[in-house]
Amino acid sequence: MWFDRVAPALLLLVGAVNLVPGFVAFAPSRIATVYGVSVDGPDSADLTVLLRHRAVLLGLVGLSLICAVFIPSLRIPAVTAGVISMGSFLLLAYSTSGLNSATMRVARIDVAAIVLLAVAAVLVWRNSG
Repeated sequence: MWFDRVAPALLLLVGAVNLVPGFVAFAPSRIATVYGVSVDGPDSADLTVLLRHRAVLLGLVGLSLICAVFIPSLRIPAVTAGVISMGSFLLLAYSTSGLNSATMRVARIDVAAIVLLAVAAVLVWRNSG
């Protein structure tokens, strides 16, 4: 049926949403554009490393979701990792005041992505039973 293709398509989309920021790990000059924070000045090396490490972790989540499109046994673990990753960011973002517009844009994207992952999870669960 058509909905058999929806879950993989959603996993691919949310995987891409997580994978794209992962490229910051290899292009630290893009940090200011992606996160809206300056990485110049004292202690900037620490912040740069932390944000690049975050990018690597996002890339791993994205890659796992994309792999789950092709390896159905990875779907539940990949969706779980995605929900934990984005959910924890949303919890931190919405419990912290004074965040810049770029960070709040990331939070809004994660809200949409987590909804798509929830739909994918329901479809995966329905197809596994």
